[in-house]
Amino acid sequence: MAWLLREGFTEGRRAAGCLDDLSRLLGRDDWEHQVGLARALGRAADPDRAVLAAVRIAEAAGPEQRRAWVGRMDAAGPDAERGPLARLVAVLGASQVLGDHLARHPEHLELLDAETLPTPEEAREVLVAAVSEAVAAGESGDDALRVAYRGQLVRVAGLDLTAPDPTEVVDAVAAALADLAAGALEAALVIARHEVDHAEDVRLAVIGMGKTGGRELNYVSDVDVIFAAEPAEGVEEARALQVGARLATRLVQACGATTAEGTLWPVDAALRPEGKAGPLVRTLESFRGYYERWASTWEFQALLKARPVAGDPELGQAFVDLVDPMVWQVATRDGFVEGVQAMRRRVEAHIPAAEAKRQLKLGAGGLRDIEFSVQLLQLVHGRVDESLRSGSTLPGLTALAAGGYVARSDAAVLDPAYRLLRALEHRIQLDRLRRSHLLPVDEDDLRRLGRAMGWTKDPAQEVERRWAEVSKEVRRLHERLFYRPVLSALSDLTPTQARMSPDAVTERLAALGFADPAGSVRHLESLTRGFSRTAAIQRQLLPAMLGWFAGWPAPDAGLLAFRRISESLGGTHWYMAMLRDEGHAAQRFAHVLSASRYLTGLLERGPDAVRLLGEPDALVPPSREAVVSRMRSAVGRAGSVEDAATAARVLRRTEVLRLGIGRLTGQVDSAQVQEGLTNAAEALLDAVLEAALDGDSTGVAVIGMGRLGGGEMGFASDADVFLVHDDAPGRAEAATAALKALRSTLVAGSEPPLEVDIDLRPEGRSGPTVRGIASLEQYYERWSSPWEAQALVRARPVAGDAELCARVMVLVDPRRYPEGGLTPAALREMRVLKARMEAERIPRGGDPRLHLKLGRGGLSDVEWTVQMLQMEHAARLADLRTASTRQALTALRGHELLSAADAEALSEAWEMAGEVRDASMLWRGRASDSIPTDPLDREGVSRAMGRPAGAGAELTEEYLRRSRRARAVVERVFFA
Repeated sequence: MAWLLREGFTEGRRAAGCLDDLSRLLGRDDWEHQVGLARALGRAADPDRAVLAAVRIAEAAGPEQRRAWVGRMDAAGPDAERGPLARLVAVLGASQVLGDHLARHPEHLELLDAETLPTPEEAREVLVAAVSEAVAAGESGDDALRVAYRGQLVRVAGLDLTAPDPTEVVDAVAAALADLAAGALEAALVIARHEVDHAEDVRLAVIGMGKTGGRELNYVSDVDVIFAAEPAEGVEEARALQVGARLATRLVQACGATTAEGTLWPVDAALRPEGKAGPLVRTLESFRGYYERWASTWEFQALLKARPVAGDPELGQAFVDLVDPMVWQVATRDGFVEGVQAMRRRVEAHIPAAEAKRQLKLGAGGLRDIEFSVQLLQLVHGRVDESLRSGSTLPGLTALAAGGYVARSDAAVLDPAYRLLRALEHRIQLDRLRRSHLLPVDEDDLRRLGRAMGWTKDPAQEVERRWAEVSKEVRRLHERLFYRPVLSALSDLTPTQARMSPDAVTERLAALGFADPAGSVRHLESLTRGFSRTAAIQRQLLPAMLGWFAGWPAPDAGLLAFRRISESLGGTHWYMAMLRDEGHAAQRFAHVLSASRYLTGLLERGPDAVRLLGEPDALVPPSREAVVSRMRSAVGRAGSVEDAATAARVLRRTEVLRLGIGRLTGQVDSAQVQEGLTNAAEALLDAVLEAALDGDSTGVAVIGMGRLGGGEMGFASDADVFLVHDDAPGRAEAATAALKALRSTLVAGSEPPLEVDIDLRPEGRSGPTVRGIASLEQYYERWSSPWEAQALVRARPVAGDAELCARVMVLVDPRRYPEGGLTPAALREMRVLKARMEAERIPRGGDPRLHLKLGRGGLSDVEWTVQMLQMEHAARLADLRTASTRQALTALRGHELLSAADAEALSEAWEMAGEVRDASMLWRGRASDSIPTDPLDREGVSRAMGRPAGAGAELTEEYLRRSRRARAVVERVFFA
């Protein structure tokens, strides 16, 4: 028996007995013939099932049929992978029900001789002829229909199961099954017309829906239909509808009822108007009234696949002509896209938990993910592109890829995935001809399924592996395609607007608020001209993007910048695909270009950074260590200090863009922006310092001051620093040269500059640009001024020799955190200096209330108050020893040195002033220290802060309200 196990049988003793019986029945009772039979049957999905079924068929067959099959076997040989014998073996091993059918009707063995699938005409002719002969002979038409239909299923399954690659023929098989269903419906109508009185009084058309209409039917599936009826000439409509209803009822019964020959499949008419509550048949005028007035969105989505399949062909086509224009306008309905998306989620939510991971049809990554994605894209874009109007999934996907609506690479994943899932579904259903879309859990069933797919090595494991891989990829692409923001935006447009005809575009631009519609039209013409794939994608995106541009204060500038960047990136393969495919990339891009001159300028200088809009998690700021590592790597490849600075500044530009885009789109908050900008500046200083010192920063320390030291830099912040060196020979010269390199290379060229400001060094502008550590210690002991001690509150090492940095901080700490707190003289000097700043440094003619930095309740008010309290108490309270204003406020509140209300007032004013300064830089592309007075600028700044449209009018009052509260605290705490 071992040789049978090697051939694939699992029950060797029973298989041997069956082979003996089969050889005897075929009249070839010799060992060599048995071996040939075993080899042939061993290729079956289930050899044990196949040999048992073969014995039953041989027992039922007559002598002539047996001799014919022996001849076929001898002609083909036992090793033939195709041909009648191979098709018989494949059917017997994969389908118990079809094996039973051949045992009852061995005459259908000859159908396995067919080398091609039945054509639509052949399917209809065979089934109608079988029914007509039975009816004429007074026999059961229902039984005749079932027998003939199952025979044709044997033919289809034989060719399907022996295809070299089942996924290559799955669409042809599905079409053949749909054609068989159409033929069966026609044959059932013959039965109905024979039995229903006055059948000639009505014209009846059967409209295929769902997979029947799309010619992509399964082996076992409900056949969805709609019945359309019209009275014959001279017949009253009411009477015709009554007869039509009886005909339709009998047709449904003829296909769905169970007889001695089994059943075909249920005919489901629930997709008709009003569903099961509505009349079974309607006239065209009744359909028109319903679809124009009452139909739900999902009904039109279903009608996408409507196709005449039986009955009166002219009436059927008239129905399709009636509904077709409505189908391709459904995307304009309010909430259409969101409704389709919600329906998909509801379907998924109702899958039993135990089935969710095995659902080939409805589950995540299953067939419905692909079908819904294709249908949604077809319905949205098919309004203006008739090439997309297909009722079948694979041709629809092909058309979407050809038109640029889906990336070719995505279609190249989805097409084979859909074919594989359908092929698996077919073989699951073939087993017992039951409607199922679940992967089996039983190991034997999985093994049979895998072998039916042609996978002979670890077939059960291969089924699960393929499903896991395919479902993951399908789900990923479904979420990207199905939830594109551009779909919702496009569905809100009229077909004329979506087509972007010149007159409609000009009118729409003016309505959207573009200041120069004519100029914008020229940009659009330039972007969409020609027949390239890029132009095709632009034509898809721009109707939606115009609305997105207009949602921000400078739509004309946004469109112009989009044209410039698109022209510079037009030849890259990823750019347009990213805007089309990657989530909110296009919407965010329009937002950035219309809301920020600063970021637009950076993108125009480095358009490759547009990638940030499409990469997952790209807007999450990286750690300081990661930024430093990237910059040091870039600098290490440079040949000069200038080249090193340029390379590092390019990377800093990327970080600034990341943070700016993240802030504009609400992905990061102001605290993350400040931290990220500080990290980028520190990394830049670190990398260029290393390059300037030939890779060895030993003996040089860079101490950050101001907002850099506090870790709270804004988009317009300078880098306030001072440099200290140790007293080794030649170190002063090296430090001086390094500082010169920093100050010159970080502001030259086209990349965003970082101004290195050393005015806060010891002695200020009159002091040496760099100091030795011994000189610094001597200076602090003898001559340091109170203002310098206050400036040191925000001192923090940012680059250079870590050991030397620590030595500097040992010198700094006693000055900024003096034992016993501030002396009365120091406190008095601090207050006098603050008052002089307010009086002298606010620009002439400026409104002191609106000055964000020096005005009443502005940044300096809050920061000086916090710093005064830190200097007063930090010597005894360790958590006040921080360079961060934000952290210091939290600590002061925790120690009740500020009440909760006072701390909140200072924090809110400080946060808002910083956000306005950043937003001003983003919006205008240049620094500003005042609340804008121009209404457009005020609105632009407000929107850049993440506030809703129209809130700019309230920006000034809100700031004044916060700054007044903060100033009251300053008067009470700082000036008391």
